[in-house]
Amino acid sequence: MSGWNGAEAMVQMLRLHGVKHIFGLCGDTSLPFYDALKRLDHGMEHILTRDERSAAYMADAYARVSGRVGVCEGPSGGGATYLLPGLVEANESSIPILGITSDVPVSSRGRFPLTELDQQSLYAPLTKWNTTIDLAAQIPQAVRTAFRAMTTGRPGATHICLPYDVQKHPVPEEDLWAQSEHGTYPAWRSAPNATDLAEAVELILNATKPVIVCGGGVINSGAEAELEAVATLLGAPVCTTISGKGTLSDRHPLSAGVVGANGGIAATREVVDAGDIVIFVGCRAGSTTTEHWRSPQPHIPIIHIDVDPLTIGTNYRTEKALVGDARETLKALLAGLTANMTRRAAAGFDGVAIVAEARRKKREQLEALAFSDARPIVPERVIYELNQALPEEAIVVADPGTPCPYVSAYFDIPQAGRNFITNRAHGALGFSMSAAIGAWYGRPGAKCVAMMGDGSFGFTAGEMETMVRKQVPVTMVVFSNKVYGWIKASQRAGYDKRYFSVDFNRTDHARVAEAFGVKAFTVEDPADLRAALDAAIAHEGPSLVDVIAQPLEEAAAPVSQWMG
Repeated sequence: MSGWNGAEAMVQMLRLHGVKHIFGLCGDTSLPFYDALKRLDHGMEHILTRDERSAAYMADAYARVSGRVGVCEGPSGGGATYLLPGLVEANESSIPILGITSDVPVSSRGRFPLTELDQQSLYAPLTKWNTTIDLAAQIPQAVRTAFRAMTTGRPGATHICLPYDVQKHPVPEEDLWAQSEHGTYPAWRSAPNATDLAEAVELILNATKPVIVCGGGVINSGAEAELEAVATLLGAPVCTTISGKGTLSDRHPLSAGVVGANGGIAATREVVDAGDIVIFVGCRAGSTTTEHWRSPQPHIPIIHIDVDPLTIGTNYRTEKALVGDARETLKALLAGLTANMTRRAAAGFDGVAIVAEARRKKREQLEALAFSDARPIVPERVIYELNQALPEEAIVVADPGTPCPYVSAYFDIPQAGRNFITNRAHGALGFSMSAAIGAWYGRPGAKCVAMMGDGSFGFTAGEMETMVRKQVPVTMVVFSNKVYGWIKASQRAGYDKRYFSVDFNRTDHARVAEAFGVKAFTVEDPADLRAALDAAIAHEGPSLVDVIAQPLEEAAAPVSQWMG
């Protein structure tokens, strides 16, 4: 037996899996783990957060931009419940994060100890894999299983419950080893069989108007180059889900942008509806992307590429399922198409021209308001100015409320890859501020911008202290409109303007930020917006721009259910 106790073994297992950052919050039941982190030479940085939800959101965005597993931790009881929202979002978004929660001693179970909670039952339906460790000797195998589950197949979130007394018991040193491939994702990639690929190639060759719809699985797989090659070979327009934004550069001639009920417009819907075959890649074809399964229409032939077979055929009858990693599948599909292009049916449309027309209409829709001098400031003006102000490598994180449809539709991503993040799986407010911190730790060379409404700001303002303490140079943009805007806009559109319990008082977000030590600006006049954004982005520390903005129920947001 070695000198390692359970807490030390957990630290060593994280180190062996290549972990560099841990986001979390302390508690009584975590004391042995924290003591091990303090004493051991492990090379990891622990980022103390002000809320466990924030720790999980940081780990989520960290994993999205770094290609590594995100790790978060919290204490028993309430802390374990607070960590859960971030793990749920990551799991549904196919993002690998490990949540570690400490727990009451095994010997105290059932005796009413403070913070006792059946964590394993709580996390079971909401993670890809989850366990409670009863014996310290189980720690190495549990950690290896968690990393294997997170990074293979469809990535997802896992959870380990680590009781207080287990952290003090010995662990055999010979059991401390890791499968090195499982520190990054996707690991152990898979590809469809040759017969399915050949049949998919034949279907595509016989089509004259192929359209590709990509989800976040393409970016998770690192398949942007393979996707571009397939689209270019076919001359096929590429549309994306919100999570798939960045699959192609928004400047690519075949990139039609986001489609669907949140961020899509009529012109992008027409791109999908023009196809005589639709190829879904790494997306679930859910209600938002397909406008409740109306686009594409149910009779259109579908080829669906996804690493998870349970995703395929759920919402559309599928002509050909290609079960496998997006990069490996697209690579094989490209080879098959290239070898047989001479047999392709005569092209029935010009994909570049169709995309150009859709983008022209989208640009007109944006520019109709992008130069508005109206007060309160219209969101389109904010997005337009950000497009001009941000460097090309910037990462924009948007909360799912007011900013999301505008950023999805109009924010310009100049290079393919993960430069846009939003939590669209469950859409909890309070995501972007914390996620932008995690994104910066995952890609510290990039300018990270968190965009939020004032509702979201109220959920998560405490993390500005984390930014200042750790000197994380995130820029926050707050749309200050005194309302839970998404709900009020829905009350306007669907409930005859019967507004109820959605309005609140305005907060001086700049003064709040300054109290934390954040450089802050308030903008009421659109003419002052660009200068404030430039100054905030150039600032070496954390910064905030408080934009007195048009309420969402009065805006022309690209959300189909609100449009006439």
